[in-house]
Amino acid sequence: MQQRGVGSGLRVAAWVLVPLGLVLALGNIGYFLTNYQGATVMSEAMEPTYRPGERLAIERIDAGEIRRGDVVLVQVPDRYQGRPVLQRVIGMGGDHVVCDGNRITVNGKPVDEPYVMRGEVNPTAGPYDVQVPDGRLFLLGDHRGNSNDSRFFLDEQSGSVAASGVLGRVRKGFTVPAVLVTLGAFGIVLTLVGIGLGIGGYTAGRRARRPLAAVPLWPAV
Repeated sequence: MQQRGVGSGLRVAAWVLVPLGLVLALGNIGYFLTNYQGATVMSEAMEPTYRPGERLAIERIDAGEIRRGDVVLVQVPDRYQGRPVLQRVIGMGGDHVVCDGNRITVNGKPVDEPYVMRGEVNPTAGPYDVQVPDGRLFLLGDHRGNSNDSRFFLDEQSGSVAASGVLGRVRKGFTVPAVLVTLGAFGIVLTLVGIGLGIGGYTAGRRARRPLAAVPLWPAV
């Protein structure tokens, strides 16, 4: 007799786990790749906040989502040999940015900057008083003594850059990306387990369908 149903439980589990795993894997990893990109800090311009060699998750955003204080990855065609750089948003379109050589105010309000590298001021960057054009950003590095930022391009639209050149902003912490990647990895594990169970169920079913060898009722004399 054939043992019907042998391995069917494994096959059912495979039919459940494989699709579920693929949804988790493709959905979460695809979402991460669509909405984030990785970047490596290549200079000291954002110290002490971000140090050379540090890996960051960059969240892709539209120009309308940029806020003061964001650290953005921006590409400026006529600067930095066209390479993307990390800088902090100090002023946005319409803002009045003033620096007396030390303290910065935006629209008359002092900016609290706990992130700035203390004790170092670039002597070549003096006081400035600029009005940021609409659709543009005034950007500075946190390491003011070692950052080639908007202060050095004041004769080019007040040193500002086009907001459309922003590739994304640094995601503080890896909470959301880590959850997405973890769920994606879990989905891959579920898929592999489901495939393994399916193979096991198929193999067990094949074995159960093999005809049994006839066994004589009485021993041969």
